[in-house]
Amino acid sequence: MRTYLSIIAFLFSIIMMPAHAAKKHELRGAWIATVANIDWPSTKGNYEKQKDEMIAMLDSLHSCNINTIFLQVRPCADALYKSEMEPWSAYLSGKQGSEVNYDPLAFAIDECHKRCMEVHAWINPYRVTNGEGVDKLSKNHLYFRRPELFLTYGGKVYFNPGLEEVRDYLTSIVMDIVLRYDVDGIHMDDYFYPYKVAGEEFPDFETFKNHHRDQYDRQAWRRDNVNLVVKMIHDAIHRAKPWVWFGVSPFGVYRNEKDDWRATKAGASCTNYDELCADVLLWLEKGWIDYAAPQLYWELGREGLDYGVLSKWWGDWSYGRNMFVGLYASGLAVKKDKAWKEGNEVIRQLNTSYNNNKINGYIFYSAKYLRDDYRGLKTELKKDLFRYPALVPVDPMTESSPSSAPKGLKIEGDMMRWKPVVKKGGYDTRYYAIYCFSEFEDVDLNKVERIIAFTQTSEVDVQEFRLPNGNYKFVVTSINKFRHESKASKPVEFEKR
Repeated sequence: MRTYLSIIAFLFSIIMMPAHAAKKHELRGAWIATVANIDWPSTKGNYEKQKDEMIAMLDSLHSCNINTIFLQVRPCADALYKSEMEPWSAYLSGKQGSEVNYDPLAFAIDECHKRCMEVHAWINPYRVTNGEGVDKLSKNHLYFRRPELFLTYGGKVYFNPGLEEVRDYLTSIVMDIVLRYDVDGIHMDDYFYPYKVAGEEFPDFETFKNHHRDQYDRQAWRRDNVNLVVKMIHDAIHRAKPWVWFGVSPFGVYRNEKDDWRATKAGASCTNYDELCADVLLWLEKGWIDYAAPQLYWELGREGLDYGVLSKWWGDWSYGRNMFVGLYASGLAVKKDKAWKEGNEVIRQLNTSYNNNKINGYIFYSAKYLRDDYRGLKTELKKDLFRYPALVPVDPMTESSPSSAPKGLKIEGDMMRWKPVVKKGGYDTRYYAIYCFSEFEDVDLNKVERIIAFTQTSEVDVQEFRLPNGNYKFVVTSINKFRHESKASKPVEFEKR
């Protein structure tokens, strides 16, 4: 079977003057939304086509140096993976609970890791239905066995966040994924307490009365309910696999300035803290999440919701943790405002914030608009900002270190080989990076443009690099599951004829 080798376009001469310096460490992500089949799969029940679509999606994203996929695997208390706890998702088969003949999460992990890409399992904690009736739920769903764990609001069913049993259950769902799958992260988006429905109160008064834990402000109690489950999940993950990230992509406004001195002059009608009961700054400060990726889906210059102002604000309030920015690629298709119809607003936003070293990466919503090169988005990224590959940054707050450099690097005929770096747990090799330098060039791992390939194996055919004739030297590094890169191996020389 042919080894998958991630080849990167390689040039020694600079033929263009890019607008920004290349970044070696940067998360470049895309959300693959499965709710309502937004991004994938496009067909229900045709599992071979679903696999082909996933491969095509990953190939397209990989071609513009995307290094992280956020795959929605639990959109509505269901599963796009084999689960003993929740039913198969209707977005796979057309009917919740119907048997699926493959494991989509396992398949995606395998395909992502072949391409030396990370895959994070994206779950929605509380949502059970998304507008459809409960008659569409599987007969074996927990909703029918334990109805006291759920609430209905705005015509949708949710887990009741105020119950300890719900918090325990959600933590067990996450740990079932973490312990059985080689995921690189667990991810939640902005859906904590639901967005407000006009004229309707979230029906948790009885829960508050019976489970208030000596708290008498219901909004503060609600925030504490979310705080508790966020901390529980983070702690459980880090006890088991400390290299697996737990992160959140919150709504783009934490609070309005009139309510909090830390806030921007935003004029949002909804905020994380006050409406969604998500105290994201507390989570960052306490280390209960490993990163935040706020959804900044407004254009530059928008009054009260200016992308430039908000992106800087979030970077300033990262508490030393990784801060990524969620970009609205979908807006290039669906937004009607002038800014979104002239040129490429997403590229303009990237150009505005790209030199902010407090922002450690970007995630595009949603993947299909990047895949389909909407308004030339992928083309522009490949031309400039993402023209070279990038390594996912390490978590600055998790104690970890690089693994050892590969040893025994040699080239025999056309085959390059080295001894595998095999360690335990997070220090095991996730993949290797191969650097190619000209004959008289010093080895410098800061030169991201010299990365010629990523591979999971310790053997590659140098002819696959398609180098012009000349003399070269190669070095190899190992990248472990903690995302640390090792020192370089001893170089090996090669003459291409």
